[in-house]
Amino acid sequence: MRKNLLALAVVGLLATTAMTACEDSDSPSDTSGGAGTTGSGEARVGVILPDTKSSDRWVNADAKYLKQAFDSAGVKVEIKNAEGDKENFKRIGSAMVNSGVKVLIIANLDAESGKAVIDQAKAKKIPTIDYDRLTLNGGASYYVSFDGEAVGRQQADALKDCLAARRVVNPIVAELNGSPTDNNATLFKTGYDRVLQPMYDAALYTKGPDQFVPDWDNKEGTKIFAQMLEQQPGISAVLAANDGLGNAAIEVLRKKGLAGKVPVTGQDATVQGLQNVLSGEQCVTIFKDLKPLAKDAADLAVKLFKGQQPTTKDRLKDPESGAYVPFVARDPVPITIDSINKVVDAGFVNTQELCAGKYKQLCRQHGVGGNAAQ
Repeated sequence: MRKNLLALAVVGLLATTAMTACEDSDSPSDTSGGAGTTGSGEARVGVILPDTKSSDRWVNADAKYLKQAFDSAGVKVEIKNAEGDKENFKRIGSAMVNSGVKVLIIANLDAESGKAVIDQAKAKKIPTIDYDRLTLNGGASYYVSFDGEAVGRQQADALKDCLAARRVVNPIVAELNGSPTDNNATLFKTGYDRVLQPMYDAALYTKGPDQFVPDWDNKEGTKIFAQMLEQQPGISAVLAANDGLGNAAIEVLRKKGLAGKVPVTGQDATVQGLQNVLSGEQCVTIFKDLKPLAKDAADLAVKLFKGQQPTTKDRLKDPESGAYVPFVARDPVPITIDSINKVVDAGFVNTQELCAGKYKQLCRQHGVGGNAAQ
């Protein structure tokens, strides 16, 4: 009998040891690098960013500011980027949800993959925050972003000013919209169409080609705009949804000798977008200061991490589900040639990078960056 008990104890010990070894092999360290890892298993906040190509903000701004905000709060954070891969987005989400994340922040690639991750988090009672992009029908606990319709209105208002300054009569306006799967792209378009549609209706402007660009892909945007211009060579203005797509249009216009003659809009106040504003090839970009946005998201997450239930002043209706999501909103700021220093003064861009090469003289000419541009 004692031999049998001893044998059972040994078997139990071996089984426990095997399980522990298996768990250890599946628990890599917490990094902000590539996908496919499950994190350290420590209690933390998880952040999933969408890609590295649609805008350099996802590489150079959001991750940095989010980490700074969590470091200041003394809360551990794991930040990963899905690199534009929807399946990878879901894998990262699943790994985080199953490895100790107490709060999850996502900037989705599309509603389907975003909802799949949010559903997994809900199943484990993990609160979720939609960051800058609302996951349609996703049911996130909170949403933190800018006023998307205001962004679109500001773009269209600036485009009107640029056309008026050039005294263009009955301009043909092309619309190069963002991704059809991104609710933000729809909000931006709603905003700029509110301004432009009355101009079309009054026959003051002519509505030109109007197309969404899958996944905010700038290369695809170049192809689409080249086709637009080929089909309608008289295009005299471009409402481009962000700086990447604005630059895509500008590249095509340069080849036709039209850059600077055809006003183009943008958004995100990227270095490239600001340089295009400096050169006169882009008439406006929209500054969305990501540092306070990241802090808003982090502040919410930290409270949730500590078991609190934060409240918000605003809420936003999900157009798919009809449900209202608690919303922390920030106001965007239009940036033209006369106001680039607002972006510089906020520390959002590096003046040396902005004013490098051929842009150095333009920075001096327009008083951008002060002594740093000299």
